[in-house]
Amino acid sequence: MMSEVDRQIARSNELLDRTSERYRRSVGRQHRTNEVGRRLTRIAAANGVILLAAIIFGLAVGPLGLLGAVGVIALMILATLMLAMAPSAPPPSPEKLRHAPLTALPAQTGRWLDAQRLALPAPAVPLLDAISIRLDTLKPQLAGLADDAPAAAEIRKLVSEQLPEFVDDYKKVPPPLRNVPRNGKTPDAQLLDGLKLIEQEIGEMTADLAQGDLDSLATRGRFLEIKYRGDEA
Repeated sequence: MMSEVDRQIARSNELLDRTSERYRRSVGRQHRTNEVGRRLTRIAAANGVILLAAIIFGLAVGPLGLLGAVGVIALMILATLMLAMAPSAPPPSPEKLRHAPLTALPAQTGRWLDAQRLALPAPAVPLLDAISIRLDTLKPQLAGLADDAPAAAEIRKLVSEQLPEFVDDYKKVPPPLRNVPRNGKTPDAQLLDGLKLIEQEIGEMTADLAQGDLDSLATRGRFLEIKYRGDEA
């Protein structure tokens, strides 16, 4: 008889497995919405500081007058334009991912995945979205996991080491050779297979954490390394 936890995990996996193209597009829109929200927050904070400085100046020195008010408005407009047009923050590097706090790892890895879209073939983009969804599901499970726990080390190894290394290995292949079969499979096909496997592994890790089965999680340690590094050898 299935427990409530098992039923919840089954429902979660069913939902993830039925992810449609429309839902993947909504994930992309959510990332863009988050970026707009961060920019608006910075703009509001900057304008708040300018207004506060103007109020303090008016109380300490004297009224700003019409010219001072115009200057404050101009300064707020300038700050708004500069912050709105500023380039987005660069994605975290693999080195930063390896040293990120465990609870921040899913979000930072998601930002790193977003930056890889243009460098990977179109069929890989839905897999990147699926991995991002898996990471969002994993995030609450990490809240109660100690950063130095063995299970945390396995999650960190998969998400912040094996995933970036796997994608970077693909990107090193010259584009003309990515569709050339090697050992019976093209680099493009190997990339898709590897991303699918990583997505599945993150889902199974999430299920293990939900069930409190840390022993099962610990056995996943070098799965990808054995599979793909062994094939390369």
